[in-house]
Amino acid sequence: MKLSWKKWLIGLFTILIVSALIFQEMLSYGYMQAKGQLEILFEAKPVEEFLASENFPDSLKSKIRLVQDVRKYAIDSLGLNNSENYTTLYDQKGKDILWNLSGVKKYEMIPKEWGFPFLGTFSYKGFFELEKAKKEKETLDSKGYDTRIRPVGGWSTLGWFKDPILSNMLRRKEGQLAELIIHELTHSTLYIKDSVEFNENLATFIGEKGAVKYLRSKYGADSKEMQEYLQSFVDYENYTNHMLLGYSALDSLYNQADFIASNSTEKENIKSELLQQIINNLDTITYSNKSIFKKIFGKKLPNNAYFMAYKRYRSKQGSFDSEFETDFNSDIKSFIQYYAKTYPSL
Repeated sequence: MKLSWKKWLIGLFTILIVSALIFQEMLSYGYMQAKGQLEILFEAKPVEEFLASENFPDSLKSKIRLVQDVRKYAIDSLGLNNSENYTTLYDQKGKDILWNLSGVKKYEMIPKEWGFPFLGTFSYKGFFELEKAKKEKETLDSKGYDTRIRPVGGWSTLGWFKDPILSNMLRRKEGQLAELIIHELTHSTLYIKDSVEFNENLATFIGEKGAVKYLRSKYGADSKEMQEYLQSFVDYENYTNHMLLGYSALDSLYNQADFIASNSTEKENIKSELLQQIINNLDTITYSNKSIFKKIFGKKLPNNAYFMAYKRYRSKQGSFDSEFETDFNSDIKSFIQYYAKTYPSL
């Protein structure tokens, strides 16, 4: 009997050791992410402390109050889940604190995906240390991926923790700030496993519709805040639609038999010509604020990862909008309730 228990313990120990070796990278990454998030969560302070401080600028205090108002509106009027999110603030001291890495195959519009226990697969990976993001980017580059690292202005723990306001959020104008808060609160209300594109598109849609509804109720339809937001929305939508057309053009190119049969040098030249054409055609778009997207790329052309981001966040906006108007009579609360009840959330 003692011998069988010894064998059992040795077997269990062996399994644990092998598992640790196999999942070493994932465990290391999980530790890094948990450490980064917990440091921010623990260092965040109640918003009341900032509102009571004589050293905290009045302009930022007004933005904190706006976030509290948006949060209440999102819960009471839009039907998003009640939580303690955005009742604390973390001071970034003007620095970026989180970065996303994404990768897409160089001659196919297929994203690199990372799998995580319980959460499922994601087409991006977050890092609280920029150097670690750069190191993994180099690995993806060596494997033939187009890659992109970008700073993240906000994220959601999907309602599991108390998400803080990040101080850099307060730099945004009223409409953009309202949109961001509602976007992230949508994630904590509904997030479907293995469905990043659906989740991000839905949160984008609800964030934008919710922001318009909020601004109208708080400031009025003809207010400066509303008009600024609507103008920036139209500009960004025009830019986005151009990038989605660019995505489709690249995807079509990569599936052409002649392109597939080309050698790597020919592929790169043909791809670069199309990318340059997409960027040159930006001059055909009319913006209310012409300086926003001017010379956004400089001499460096965007790559597949850049275009994939627009698909990830905005490719389903048209279908959501049609459904919103036809099936829900533009009632955003009913729209949210339907999706929250219909789809299983993490």
